[in-house]
Amino acid sequence: MIDKVYCSQVKPKMEGERVKLAGWVYRKREVGKKVFIVLRDSSGIIQAIFRKDSEEAYKLAKKVGIESSVIVEGTVRADPRAPGGVEIQADKLEVVQDVEFFPITKDASDEFLLDVRHLHLHSPKVGAILKVKATMMQAAREWLLQDGWYEVFPPILVTGAVEGGSTLFKLKYFDREAYLSQSAQLYLEAAIFGLEKVWSLTPSFRAEKSRTRRHLTEYWHLELEGAWMDLWDILKVEEELVSYMIQRTLELRRKEIEIFRKDFETLKNTEPPFPRVSYDEAIDTLQSKGVSIEWGEDMGADEERILTQEFDRPFFVYGYPKHIKAFYMKEDPEDPRKALAADLLAPEGYGEVIGGSQREDDYDKLVQRILEEGMDPKNYEWYLDLRKYGSVPHSGFGLGLERLVAWAMKLDHVRWATLFPRTPSRIYP
Repeated sequence: MIDKVYCSQVKPKMEGERVKLAGWVYRKREVGKKVFIVLRDSSGIIQAIFRKDSEEAYKLAKKVGIESSVIVEGTVRADPRAPGGVEIQADKLEVVQDVEFFPITKDASDEFLLDVRHLHLHSPKVGAILKVKATMMQAAREWLLQDGWYEVFPPILVTGAVEGGSTLFKLKYFDREAYLSQSAQLYLEAAIFGLEKVWSLTPSFRAEKSRTRRHLTEYWHLELEGAWMDLWDILKVEEELVSYMIQRTLELRRKEIEIFRKDFETLKNTEPPFPRVSYDEAIDTLQSKGVSIEWGEDMGADEERILTQEFDRPFFVYGYPKHIKAFYMKEDPEDPRKALAADLLAPEGYGEVIGGSQREDDYDKLVQRILEEGMDPKNYEWYLDLRKYGSVPHSGFGLGLERLVAWAMKLDHVRWATLFPRTPSRIYP
C-alpha cells in the first residue's frame, strides 16, 4: 500500500510538514505561473499548488487531465481561503494513469449518468450518499446489538411468493422452477423459534413495472421478526430503530447530508413516539382534501404524498383492510375486515419506508388466507408447520433501506441511493 495520508487528515496545525497524497484530479485551473489542482480521495478534497520553479511537476500538472489518478507530494500550508483551510505547496507529481477526456460533464442528463454509472461513482456527491447509507446500516447494527437481536442469513433462492405471485422473478433451478426472494420474512419467522428476535439485510426482488420515484426491482431490505410481540410491540421497535439510525447518521454524516438537504427539522423530529393514525382517519383526511378514494382501497404514492403533508415527522398508518394486505398478516379480532398491519410513512412526500404487521399464528386461518389469495397450501407446507409446532404471537417488518436514505438526503428518486440501480428499463451496467 502507498505510504500516504488522506485529504481529510491534512490540517492547518500541520503547517510546514511534508506529506504524500494519492487520489484523482477533481478540478484544475491555471493562474499565471501556477497550476491549481484540487485532489479528491474517498475522504474529501484538498488543493495542491504547482509552481514553475518545480519544473517537472509543473509541466505534468499543466498536462494532466480531469479524473487522472495521481500521487502528490509537498508541504502543508495553512490558508483559510482554501478548501478545509489548508493547501499543499506541491513539488512532486506522479501521474499513475492520465485521462485525456472524462465523459461526464456538468450538463450530463440523469439518463446518461445512469448509463455510465460506473464512472458516475467518481462523484463526491455520489460518495456522500453511499457514505450515509453505510452509516445508517452501521447505526442499525449498533441498535440491534444493544437491543438483543440476532443477525441471520436467509436464502435468496425460494420456491414461493411472499408478496404475491405477479411480482416474482422466475428462474430455472436445475429441473424445477424457483424464484428470487421478495422478502426474507418467512425464513425469519422460522428462526424466531430458536432465537426469538432476529434480523437480516438481504436484497429483495420485485418484478413490478412501477415507475415511481420510490420503486426499484432490486433493493436492500432490512427485516426483523420478533417472538412474543404484538403489533404495538413491533411499532415501538420500528420507531426506536429508525430514530437511532437517523440521529446517529446525523451525528456522523451531517456534512454529507448538508450537500443535499438544508432543512434538518424533520430529521431532528424522529424522537419516539411517532404519531399513530388509523387507516379510517387517513381515508377521512384524504377525502377532506378532495382525493377520490373510498374505504377499502389501497393508498398509492400520490395518496401517501398528500397525507404526509399533515406531518413534520415519520408517522404510522395502521388498521388496513385485510383484503389489500398480504396473506400472512393477522386478522384484527375486533374488526375482521382489518389486518393488524401498519406502515411507517416518511414526511415531505416520501411516504412508506416500512411495512409491518402482527403475523397470523393460527394454522386454520392462515390456510384459509392462502386459499383466498388463490395460492396452493402445498407450496407453504414448511411455513404452515410453524403454526403446528409451538406457535406463538409474533410480529415483524421490512424497511426499504434506499427509501430511508432517499428521505434523509432529500433525493428525488431511490435509484440514486443504490450502487447500481435496477429498474424495469435498466439492467446495465
